[in-house]
Amino acid sequence: MLLPKNSKLLQLRSSQRSWSLLCQKQPQRYLQQQPTPPKRPFNHRELLCPRVQSVSFVVRGLHPEPWTVGMFYSMYAYLSHLPRLHALGLAVFAYVVYYLIQVVKRPIIACADGPFKQYLTKQMPTLEHKYWPTFWCVESRAQTVLASLLRSQSLPRVNYRREILSLKDGGEVALDWMEEGCKEHAPCVLILPGLTGESQAEYIKCLVFAAQQVGMRVVVFNNRGLGGIELKTPRLYCAANCEDLCEVVQHVSSKLPRNCKLGATGISMGGLILGNYLARKSDEARLHLSAAKIISVPWDVHKGSASIEKPVINNLLGRHLAGSLCRTLRNHMEIYREIYQDSDIDIQRILQCKTIKEFDALFTAKQFGYAHVNDYYSDATLHNKLDHISVPLLCLSAADDPFQPLDAIPIKAANQCTHVAIIITARGGHIGFLEGMWPSTKDQYMCRMFTEYFSKALFDEDGEFQHASNQMQQRYLAKQPMELLEQKLM
Repeated sequence: MLLPKNSKLLQLRSSQRSWSLLCQKQPQRYLQQQPTPPKRPFNHRELLCPRVQSVSFVVRGLHPEPWTVGMFYSMYAYLSHLPRLHALGLAVFAYVVYYLIQVVKRPIIACADGPFKQYLTKQMPTLEHKYWPTFWCVESRAQTVLASLLRSQSLPRVNYRREILSLKDGGEVALDWMEEGCKEHAPCVLILPGLTGESQAEYIKCLVFAAQQVGMRVVVFNNRGLGGIELKTPRLYCAANCEDLCEVVQHVSSKLPRNCKLGATGISMGGLILGNYLARKSDEARLHLSAAKIISVPWDVHKGSASIEKPVINNLLGRHLAGSLCRTLRNHMEIYREIYQDSDIDIQRILQCKTIKEFDALFTAKQFGYAHVNDYYSDATLHNKLDHISVPLLCLSAADDPFQPLDAIPIKAANQCTHVAIIITARGGHIGFLEGMWPSTKDQYMCRMFTEYFSKALFDEDGEFQHASNQMQQRYLAKQPMELLEQKLM
């Protein structure tokens, strides 16, 4: 077949013959002396029609055929541009393997074998599945911050019905009710916010909307001085004091229709207040509450305080919360300035606190009569009080919570308690628990577990939860004489 003189195929064959002759005559000298041409932009077309003339690799003692030269060049041209893609691919592959092995796991259930654990595994499908944190946001601090940002930007303001409750000592707290769309005998959940949280906090609104979707009414307990309420007495609140909560629970219970069940949930420090109430006022709590739940609670306040002061990111989060405490105090300076004017409490120094522990040492502990901040923290700590709780209590904690190290979660104690179950996820941060490729604020792991538990426990259409609760109480009462005997022997 005759080809035109200017044919590319003819030129290619000619170049291949020249290359073969040169390699046969002077393979070593010719191949080793060829300068390496500068790299050119990668052209995928050259994989199909390679430029044999620019081969730069050294072939020692070989006499390549033209087709082998083209093949080697094609491989070289491909591999020379592979490292970047190869490194990226390896990184993605390694992260996927890490995510599937170390991040995605079924939650651990720390609870004594018995009615409560059996009920949870049967009635809460979320516990039977793995928790899939947001693929690109698995780090604890990232989960904590991003969850707050997403909820604050996407959740609208809630229109509550506000009720001002006057307390026995003359103080006042605000109770914000959400009953829109609820039936007359719909159950109610009392929510306790965190350190400086109130009813419009993003994590509170998340739970409120979740409860509304399943037909439950909600009331949010705003601590003294929060939620836009002025202080009537020179007293704020602390994690170890549950006097205000006692009055709130009694009041809310009296306001509900007859046969309407009441539950309670506390988040972070709100969980400490609720947990101490359940442990110290066990009989009273069982009289008013059918079920309880706490989320991201700092079980051991000593270890939690040390964890939040670790550099660098934990410390920044702690400083942010300390600043919120200082702002809360600053909003009520008039009443405190008059009282502490001639005392040893330096208000101006307190307003400059950089850590939560410093604020508690200078203000909270002294206000509630503790000699030292460590005495206050020991009194507020919850991990050693679980065996006194007689209301079914479900707890949600993350193993990577920056406010509470894993070794402080009372897993061993929970495994011996009849009324307490701690759900521990491998990831989730502090009040984070984001999931999905792009996390939704409407259906989150924390909210889904909240509605699954309370909708089953409080509606209890088949009476199964009440039956399990009665069995738990029988086992709890049977354990009390043995524990009293052990204490006397010690």
